[in-house]
Amino acid sequence: MSALHPDLLTTDAAGAVPVRFVGPAGEIEPGLRPWAGANGFKGKPGQLLVAPNADGGVAAVLVGAGETFDPMTARSLPARLPPGLYRLEAELEHAGTAALAFLLGSYAFDRYKARPERAPVRLVAPDGLDVASTLRIASACALAREMIDTPAADMGPLQIETIAREIAEAAGASIAVTTGDVLLEDNYPAVHAVGRAAAPHRAPRVIEVGWNLDRADLPLVALVGKGVVFDSGGLDIKPAVGMRNMKKDMGGAAHALALGRLVMQANLPVRLVVLVAAVENAISGDAFRPGDVLSSRRGLTIEIGNTDAEGRLILADILTRAGEHSPDLTLDFATLTGAARVALGPELPPLYTDDDALAADLLAAGQAVRDPLWRMPLWPGYRGAVEAEIADLRNDSAAWAQAGSVTAALFLQRFAPTTGSWAHMDIFAWNPKARPGWPEGGEAQALRACFELLTRRFGHNNASVR
Repeated sequence: MSALHPDLLTTDAAGAVPVRFVGPAGEIEPGLRPWAGANGFKGKPGQLLVAPNADGGVAAVLVGAGETFDPMTARSLPARLPPGLYRLEAELEHAGTAALAFLLGSYAFDRYKARPERAPVRLVAPDGLDVASTLRIASACALAREMIDTPAADMGPLQIETIAREIAEAAGASIAVTTGDVLLEDNYPAVHAVGRAAAPHRAPRVIEVGWNLDRADLPLVALVGKGVVFDSGGLDIKPAVGMRNMKKDMGGAAHALALGRLVMQANLPVRLVVLVAAVENAISGDAFRPGDVLSSRRGLTIEIGNTDAEGRLILADILTRAGEHSPDLTLDFATLTGAARVALGPELPPLYTDDDALAADLLAAGQAVRDPLWRMPLWPGYRGAVEAEIADLRNDSAAWAQAGSVTAALFLQRFAPTTGSWAHMDIFAWNPKARPGWPEGGEAQALRACFELLTRRFGHNNASVR
């Protein structure tokens, strides 16, 4: 799935039309000034002007850069430019990011709707750009977005397993899958409880991919993803408006798998474990109930206050499993709480970690690649909100704490590996506002930031590779 066509980014510049980013005070060449003036082009963000040549073709494209050039502006170009070959005129430190943005803007989900045949909008790779690496990053984002965009009927636990198997096979990695009632035998009781109400062909499962595990000299990275393929809310059923987009509740699994594929394709010198719990939070006579007390792999008991707070339950078991590998770094991705959106909106995912150095590095990596995160506190004063009277923990935090994203992260912290560092990203994985380059639908968030972090920490200069 989702390998971008390599011809979108080419090294052949013959006949390419220049794309110039111009701010309000920027210089426009004399031959284009009358056309820019006649069309009201002033270099404002969002402005785009196609300048014709004498033959009726395209001589140049002017793009409004605003006061400060944001290379992500290039993400809108594939949807706004006429078919053809273009080259970016930007300083090199921005041109590489702009080229990646262009590829991100080329994504289109067309599985169910035929699109009119149209020649592609293609881009010349800027000088010095690692084309293969850039295509891999864009393809990883496209994989996550395609998985999220696919309806739950066609992206169930089995389909997630199939994608994981394809990724593992391509990289020569191992894969183990525990399904259905075997989850109880293998001590994944919380995963089983959340997913047991689904139809038999959509049985819950834990998927574990391992790569380079025989290399004891390399650091071990664990990637963990929430894979709720559809969240009805369970017996605490969601209203229709809250259920409409719950096909995206497996966005954490999509991110973990896509990032894992990217790490393996880049041959980063690490050992890698990717853990995904794929379940459907369905409603049946066997659904888990409010008031139930569940066991967990760690041995902590959990009282169920709300069956719609199921993501943290499945993450509890697989974070515990990740800890059994003694990882040096654990990154988990989950579409976990609506409270995160109340705090930061749909475009800025909260980051939780108790490691200040890791937080600083992740924020810097996100800023460098224009994939932002915002650190939120694991505030110790709210720990009591996830404690229960008749069990060790409760899955619905006490109302007095109010900070639902913070308390959810505090719940996960009780199960996070105790070796190395851990970070939790409460992603939205969805773009709710359609605009050129950002279609409404699945969105990759924190994926590029995390890959940049891994590359900086564990790049090829820091360890030997096979």
